[in-house]
Amino acid sequence: MTPPIGSTTDNSASTGPIAAAVLVPLFPASDSGSLYAVFTRRRTDLRRHAGEISFPGGRQDPEDADLAETALREAEEEIGLPRARVSLLGELSPVSTFVTNYVIHPFVGLIPNGLRWEASPTEVDAVLELPLDALRAARTRTRIERRGISFQTDAYVLDEHLIWGATARILENLLERAEELVLPHPSNR
Repeated sequence: MTPPIGSTTDNSASTGPIAAAVLVPLFPASDSGSLYAVFTRRRTDLRRHAGEISFPGGRQDPEDADLAETALREAEEEIGLPRARVSLLGELSPVSTFVTNYVIHPFVGLIPNGLRWEASPTEVDAVLELPLDALRAARTRTRIERRGISFQTDAYVLDEHLIWGATARILENLLERAEELVLPHPSNR
């Protein structure tokens, strides 16, 4: 995973892309040790990204010491994940958004199994716990329509859940690098 957590940059003085961060919370299933990722489904009445599935996160606030703190703060605000319950493992490659001009810095964190979620009523419709093995098998190309424009895109379709765009690119990077992470897995015990 690159770059290391301490190498994130503060983009607040820049006129370029807007710095943002997401937390990619992972936890092992209690029965098999298989890894699950935690996502949010955004409310359908939001102005931007309505109804989309994403990792908890958002733009960097001036009071955030760094982008890792942004990711932890946003996860706490959006899904009630206490910062103290997250063991940061590293940062995935940043992902740019085309329309909104963000550079999203994804931070991977290991969390305990069985946490209770407190979804932000103003932002989050649901908190989703999806198995990485099933997501890996769910990669596909699909047709999406947004703002009257239909297009083909890489996506992950698992049951009724459609993950596409920046979140799909982050997930793809996570799945490619999952073996590099030191995570509890039945073969490592």
